[in-house]
Amino acid sequence: MNTGYIILGIAVMALTTYFIRMLPMAIFRKKITNVRIRSFLYYVPYAVLAAMTFPAIFSSTGTTGSAVAGCVAAVILAYLKKGLLTVAVGAAAVVFVVQMLGF
Repeated sequence: MNTGYIILGIAVMALTTYFIRMLPMAIFRKKITNVRIRSFLYYVPYAVLAAMTFPAIFSSTGTTGSAVAGCVAAVILAYLKKGLLTVAVGAAAVVFVVQMLGF
């Protein structure tokens, strides 16, 4: 790859992230009072996090079965209001056991 292509790519990414952060501040200058819009904006971070996390969950293990088992274990532990470390270690342990059993 040539250096000009890399610099252009970095510039495009920098402008994209700048506009994504700048436009809401420029468009919405006063406080948003609409309940539906506020509710929508409240859940955007959670939806984005889920959209980034779930594809990585299912492609991070050796098999799809172990990924599904780990995901189910994580969801159950999170539903039971366990801490983040407990959920992560529990899901990893389930993935390890499932892969050791050969599924």
